[in-house]
Amino acid sequence: MKTIDFSYFIERYIDGEMSESEKLWFRKEMDGNPGLRDEIELRRKTDEVLRRTDIINLREKLVNIEYHVKSAKLHHSPWNEILRYAAIIAGVAVLAGGLLLIPRQKLDNDEIMEKYYSPYEPPSSSRSGSIAKNADYNLALEYYKVKDYQDAAVYFSKVVESEPGNMNSWLLNGISNFEISNYPEAKISFKTVVEDNNNLYVDHAQWYLALCNIKTGELKKAKELLLAIENSESIHSKDARKVLKYLK
Repeated sequence: MKTIDFSYFIERYIDGEMSESEKLWFRKEMDGNPGLRDEIELRRKTDEVLRRTDIINLREKLVNIEYHVKSAKLHHSPWNEILRYAAIIAGVAVLAGGLLLIPRQKLDNDEIMEKYYSPYEPPSSSRSGSIAKNADYNLALEYYKVKDYQDAAVYFSKVVESEPGNMNSWLLNGISNFEISNYPEAKISFKTVVEDNNNLYVDHAQWYLALCNIKTGELKKAKELLLAIENSESIHSKDARKVLKYLK
């Protein structure tokens, strides 16, 4: 089988030049190719470093020009020469300032998911005696661990039906449904955890509910949640701040 050279496509993807159909194809390729995902992340980091290097170089040039202007004044250079150097300084300063104000690359909703979403890693059943007694939970957890989210959702739904106070299972039920694109059911599960507000999973549920709202295009709700997360002591507060910048 011929190996695809993704270099051209990576550049188009990072620069936002792909059509919607191209993005769909490329993301499918990324799903099954960890090496490709790593290459994209490396390219992005490299671009950021190069951009910062350009700014540093411009600053150095600005300092050198300022030095020449001061030298020109000390040596009584003609006024026209001083003005010329001053104009150069002004031009470089504007360019440097423009680079500093370059906004972050805008990400669409799917790219935000790709960058910031990862499934919650649940505790093993052996860490909770009460959970281990529930056969449906144990089976659901096994499916979840092997990323069979379809079957995981089936059995987690049984657990929350029989144990409505089991917030761990509500959270995992939400993520399992999120993974199979059953967003209405995922939101119900996450909201159940958030509204209970007396469990160890509230921070995670808020975060995943916000991402779920982004996925479904409900950006106003997502922003409200992310702002609340950012201003809290949640472990997701830093990521919430970063995602908010992409949504503004």
